Amino acid sequence: MSGWRGKGGATIDRQRPIAFTWAGKSYAGFAGDTLASALLANGVSIVGRSFKYHRPRGLIAAGLEEPNGIVQLETGAATTPNVKATQIELYEGLTARPVNAWPSPQFDLLAINSLAKPFIPAAFYYKTFFWPSWKAFEPSIRKAAGLGVAPQDHDPDSYEHRFAHVDTLVIGSGAAGLAAAEAAAESGAGVLLVEADPMLGGGLLATREEVGGQSAAAWRAAVLAHLAAMGNVRTMARTMAFGFYDHGMVALCERVTDHLPLERRIGPRQRLWKVRCRRAILATGAFERPIAFSGNDLPGVMLASAAQTYALRYGALPGRCLVVATNNDSGYESAFAVQDTGAAIVAIVDSRTDPGSIADLAQSRSIRVIAGSAPLAATGGRSVKALSITGVSGHATQERLRCDAILTAGGWNPAVHLHSQSGGSLAFDQALQAFLPAGAAQNTASVGAAAGIFDLASAIAMARAIGRGEQAPVAAPVRAIGPTREFADGDIAAQTAWLDFQNDVTVADVQLAARENFRSVEHLKRYTTLGMASDQGKTSNVAGIRVLSHLLGKPAQEIGTTKFRPPFDPVTIGAFAGRVVGENLFPLAHIAAHADHVAAGARMEGYGAWLRPAYYAKGSEAEEAAVAREVLAVRNAVGLFEASPLGKIEVKGLDAAEFLQRMYVNDVRNLKIGRCRYGLMLNEHGVVYDDGVFARIAENHFLVGTTSGHASAIADQFNEWLQCEWPHLRVMVENVTTAWAVMTLAGPKAREVLATLGTDIDLSPLAFPHMAYREGRVAGVRARIERVSFSGELSYEIAVPWGYGAALWRALLREGRKFGITPFGIEALMTMRVEKGFLHVGSDTDGTTYPQDVGFGPAIGKKTGDFVGRRSTTRPEGRRDDRRQLVGLEVTDGGGPIAIGAHVLWVQDIEGSRTRGWVTSSVMSPTLKRPVAMGLVAGGFDRMGEAVRVWHLGKVRPARIVEPRFYDPEGAKLNG
Repeated sequence: MSGWRGKGGATIDRQRPIAFTWAGKSYAGFAGDTLASALLANGVSIVGRSFKYHRPRGLIAAGLEEPNGIVQLETGAATTPNVKATQIELYEGLTARPVNAWPSPQFDLLAINSLAKPFIPAAFYYKTFFWPSWKAFEPSIRKAAGLGVAPQDHDPDSYEHRFAHVDTLVIGSGAAGLAAAEAAAESGAGVLLVEADPMLGGGLLATREEVGGQSAAAWRAAVLAHLAAMGNVRTMARTMAFGFYDHGMVALCERVTDHLPLERRIGPRQRLWKVRCRRAILATGAFERPIAFSGNDLPGVMLASAAQTYALRYGALPGRCLVVATNNDSGYESAFAVQDTGAAIVAIVDSRTDPGSIADLAQSRSIRVIAGSAPLAATGGRSVKALSITGVSGHATQERLRCDAILTAGGWNPAVHLHSQSGGSLAFDQALQAFLPAGAAQNTASVGAAAGIFDLASAIAMARAIGRGEQAPVAAPVRAIGPTREFADGDIAAQTAWLDFQNDVTVADVQLAARENFRSVEHLKRYTTLGMASDQGKTSNVAGIRVLSHLLGKPAQEIGTTKFRPPFDPVTIGAFAGRVVGENLFPLAHIAAHADHVAAGARMEGYGAWLRPAYYAKGSEAEEAAVAREVLAVRNAVGLFEASPLGKIEVKGLDAAEFLQRMYVNDVRNLKIGRCRYGLMLNEHGVVYDDGVFARIAENHFLVGTTSGHASAIADQFNEWLQCEWPHLRVMVENVTTAWAVMTLAGPKAREVLATLGTDIDLSPLAFPHMAYREGRVAGVRARIERVSFSGELSYEIAVPWGYGAALWRALLREGRKFGITPFGIEALMTMRVEKGFLHVGSDTDGTTYPQDVGFGPAIGKKTGDFVGRRSTTRPEGRRDDRRQLVGLEVTDGGGPIAIGAHVLWVQDIEGSRTRGWVTSSVMSPTLKRPVAMGLVAGGFDRMGEAVRVWHLGKVRPARIVEPRFYDPEGAKLNG
């Protein structure tokens, strides 16, 4: 291959040169070039190496079906691996290099693999790497796998998701697509026309055919002007439809700034669109098939249509002396195009014995036509030097044609991918030797080349009728393509006749699969890796199916195709992610006094859906030291904690008490106004689901507290039960979690701090006892206060309207300074609740924990009437004596805390035997100065004081089952 610039170039601007770097060397192209066309014009013949054998590879195609020109685009954080050079628009300063080649594509050390080709045929790894062990080979295989290098830095670009609804979605802007869009819009439908290419026009941009007596360019311009003048049409270039899903949903990827220099990329790089359409018209075109012959993977062997595109659109030619090998008329059209732009056509080798009048046209151009012949072997080293041809069915004799490029035209495969993804069926056409769209599962229609119609006038007529919603006219019969050389099973030439150029699959590999009985097309794909490269078999699959069909003597229709799955072409992970990256991956809500916590040195961490203080570090203080300091401050003086994320649900109505009676294990009807009660909630299977404190504000008004993570879920469940099961109950439910900010004062001096701040509520122990609810004003602001405790100390949960939360936090810190007030975080609170032996749903329970496992058996026994989950708790499973029950665990070896998740064994158990339970919570108690833990242990309630062993990662420690109330078991502190 000796690429150069010819006379063409309809879409490039020769007045605007562009500098770029390829494989460390500087080159120049023009505005409008792709990286592929610029490399071709600069004579770069080797653009990469094949995956398995590292054979030199040149460009084959000009579109997204290109299997060889896979590049690493840009460097550093902006790098993108495995991009097709044919899809990269040239921009100033572009930097790219080939993948899978080291140190360069011209000299690749791993090309030595090709010498071992006879010993590593298709699927050799399935047979080789089982002995002695797959794991012995796995590291090396994984290191060798892949093509480009994934970026190591954070992606500097941004991405967006958009949504749209449209009457008619037209995919593809070739002649058929433009005609369909125009007709649909004229009929009054809202039309969205999308095109993956930077320019609308599809094949019209690379043809010299006339349309209705005018040039293709003039016809295209007229239709585009008409579409632009209509208000019900939207056109989107640089937008690829990559997935067709149920209910008319089509996914699009729009390249917004990919074509701009890095420093000019402002806004999103790409947008992912989810489009719902009433009707989709698929004008997706077709892919030309290569022809298999010995050495057809040499740089310089290219699809004839690709050469035509490069010549007419970009003025880039793959060589100066070309041979065209074809079995249909399109090869001649390509030959004429490249001849007109400056290349010499050595000969057209046509497998048909009677090519018809088009051969006469070629001869009138002084092009030699060799009919009844087919390519036998290409010769050359790093590029094509000559093509040997042979007769087909006894016609002609062998001949060697000197050339520097070979163009192949083996027929066309309609791009049926989206049709198939939508659920449509396919039928094999004998004349075209290709699969065509058959039945549609959704409101879709394929037009033009996508439907197997390659005559321009017929394609436009068909598309106009479809666009108007009419029956498509019957197209003229298609002239059958000529024969293709078939390789006998075992033919040595089949070993060098390539089908999948990126994955190094040959005709011989398909023959081997058939001999070893891998005859299903899906098995063939996986056994040989045919069609599993980044082009997803767009140029290789049908060719492989035809080889298998010949070997088995079985029609291609019966063999079928592999499953067409989204995406139609690779889509960046960033486009799928959109803005859901970094902190947006799981957005965390901020508590009311967030800024004050940060200013106080809080280490903020995610807890459920909230960003909350884990602990407050002083200087370089370690977490363990900070947590211990906070715990001791609460135990000995007073601490301040923000509990705003705790769920707060108001339940109101004449039947509010009856409703909550049914939802909770605990009795609710007998709760007095102004009093609180701990509540345990189950799911329908009897499993502990949530807990919290509910307060009776008035006769028919309750404030229900939930865990922070379940606030929304519990509100939804309340409404579901009311709407679906008990619609007769007169109850209203409202989630007010974010309406009220909650500040918790905890510690022996909590009452003094609150009194100093100022409130009209009587705080005396008799007037405001433990588990009581009061309303009033605090520091002049309306407040709800519950005297409840999760720390085991005297505690007040003060709720004020959310907007006053930060001010209340600051006021409490200011007034509490003289009492030694200390902010404390989640970790200190969790340490204190373990010291106290308080249950934490989710930590001390799992998906099998019943209420009787955590000490609520007596409460269930005393409660009359039904509640959610009650019947499930009485199943035989719930009455087993060996159920895992929540107990305390005390280590007896004088060491540190035992690991959460460590397994509990009986003293007589052998290590590795069945576990008796596990540790659910474990801390080093700053208060008790020893480790304390809780765990779920089989029959634990009846084993108090029993010695056990705790096993973790091969280490065993002695422990004892004890009551979980390690600190202040009588409750004197919280009742103070």
